[in-house]
Amino acid sequence: MTARPEGGTGPTTVRVVLADDQPLVRAALQMVITEAEGIEVVGEAGDGAQALALAEELHPDVVVMDLRMPGMDGIEATRRITERLDGTQVIVLTTFDDDDYVYGALRAGAAGFLVKDMALDDILAALRVVAAGDGLIAPAVTRRLLREFAGRPTATGRRRELTGVTDREREVLTLVGSGLSNTEIAETLFISVATAKTYVTRLLSKLDARDRVRLVIIAYETGLVSAPG
Repeated sequence: MTARPEGGTGPTTVRVVLADDQPLVRAALQMVITEAEGIEVVGEAGDGAQALALAEELHPDVVVMDLRMPGMDGIEATRRITERLDGTQVIVLTTFDDDDYVYGALRAGAAGFLVKDMALDDILAALRVVAAGDGLIAPAVTRRLLREFAGRPTATGRRRELTGVTDREREVLTLVGSGLSNTEIAETLFISVATAKTYVTRLLSKLDARDRVRLVIIAYETGLVSAPG
């Protein structure tokens, strides 16, 4: 476990902890991030327990979390971090053969996904988007994962019921579940972007959702959006 002291990089710097049991993967990500403006690696961990300890010590903006690690795996570490640290988001580092792990990470509170062979610019963009508090739902990889996994039955086997929302909020939730941005929602419903953002904010509060990814999951679980057959 390696902690790095904070430098004088200013308040807008996105502070990142890297968690992966493969040192070469961490080194490659660190190299990419080091070259980027406004993002810095403040710590590295080789397993979930170390990632949790670093997150609690350093309170980073984002933890980049591998799923398959010895001891405490990435799913359990993600769950504990998202439960304990409101200001820290977790991005899962995955491959397309991590299906069951990815589903568990969604349930545990992951705010987005990185694929290990994705373009460097996309990795940096993902860190910035999630650090800003938005679930990473736009890239094709995340849409695919959400379509495939969020539509699975809940632990009780029952469809989740949607209560306490207005008809308009239900419309907005459906569009969020379809992957639309606030701008696209505004265009679809002929409302302003500010109004669309207000509806999304209300949904986050009413449904006790941490971020937009959670709203997408709820849209699938309640049947507002269906996974393709």
